[in-house]
Amino acid sequence: GIGIINRDKQQLDFPATKEKGQTLSPYSYRLEDASRPASWCYNNRKELFINDYEKEHPEYVSEVAAVVEGEDAASLIYLPLLYKDKAIGVITAQSFSKNAYNEYHLNVLRSLATYTAVALDNADAYRSLQATQAQLIQSEKLASLGELTAGIAHEIQNPLNFVNNFAEVSAEMLGEMKDELKAGNTAEAIEIADDLEQNLNKINHHGQRASSIVKGMLEHSRASTGVKEPTDLNTLADEYLRLAYHGLRAKDNSFNATIETHFDPDLPLVSVIPQDIGRVLLNLINNAFYAVAERSRSTVQQRASVGVTSSHADTMYHPTVTVSTQKTGDQIIIKVQDNGNGIPESIREKIFQPFFTTKPTGQGTGLGLSLAYDIVVKGHGGSLEVESEDALGTEFIIHLPFKTSLDS
Repeated sequence: GIGIINRDKQQLDFPATKEKGQTLSPYSYRLEDASRPASWCYNNRKELFINDYEKEHPEYVSEVAAVVEGEDAASLIYLPLLYKDKAIGVITAQSFSKNAYNEYHLNVLRSLATYTAVALDNADAYRSLQATQAQLIQSEKLASLGELTAGIAHEIQNPLNFVNNFAEVSAEMLGEMKDELKAGNTAEAIEIADDLEQNLNKINHHGQRASSIVKGMLEHSRASTGVKEPTDLNTLADEYLRLAYHGLRAKDNSFNATIETHFDPDLPLVSVIPQDIGRVLLNLINNAFYAVAERSRSTVQQRASVGVTSSHADTMYHPTVTVSTQKTGDQIIIKVQDNGNGIPESIREKIFQPFFTTKPTGQGTGLGLSLAYDIVVKGHGGSLEVESEDALGTEFIIHLPFKTSLDS
């Protein structure tokens, strides 16, 4: 059996002890229990070797306590599991017979204890890494949500302004219509009613627009359901493109860029997990705006260093981000293109690796593209590729297998 230290509960947990070829139910021993050889071994960081437990136990423990699981043993070996002066747990071999073990068996268990300690320490490190990665993934999602929220604050103001304006004008028109009705001018009242109907349709349209933006934010912020559903990728891409742009503008109101869209008008609904694909699009689009913003700043600085005014420098470079969709055969292709500085060939193969980032410290976790890759490839059976040329820009290409809305 192997006992693993549970530091929170101050006990040794034995999750899978083997006895007579069977796995015993999990059990634990408190470290403060002076009647347990396992606790003595761990607390003293020493070997315990007994060939007649009933007679030899006083050397180690105060009394012979009943075992929690399995049967009483006559011969016992307990060894502490130590790695780099850190106690991880204990390992034990036991027999129902007296005088079952000798020095040979002790040495075999010593070797096994060494490898077991290393394995358990690696497992603990792996669990810690998983926890850290989970925290970083959550940070990445929160960071993108923050950028999305900044974009929403600007983007949602437009339809709300329309709603407020049309509602205000409509209220005035109702007053006019009442006056016309009181004067018996039915024809004029009907004309005003027709205008009111148009205004109400516009209020409804822009209200739906605001509702759509809020829905997009809520879908992005909540945990993915993992359920694929028929999705309008043109609408999804357009929403995130505008929100990402205004999110960047909220942080740097001096930034401007040209936004181009080339959406396939005949693009069918595609069965995807909308929250996940939305995160992919937001990440790629944010990266594209980051790239053109960086090139725009560096262009102005370079021109200024040689005496060219910023106004002249601005005319020499036009930051542009383009998003396009297309159905080709049994695939849907989504492209996110920028005319930034491009990705150096030496690092293109690394950009989808977890924690790899070219951004300055504190501006990126290096998980955005890695998550995007996993969502597209592992989550949707597609592919995510990158094409880039120095000083010309970068294009990310998403290939999604096409499934109709009737497919699962």
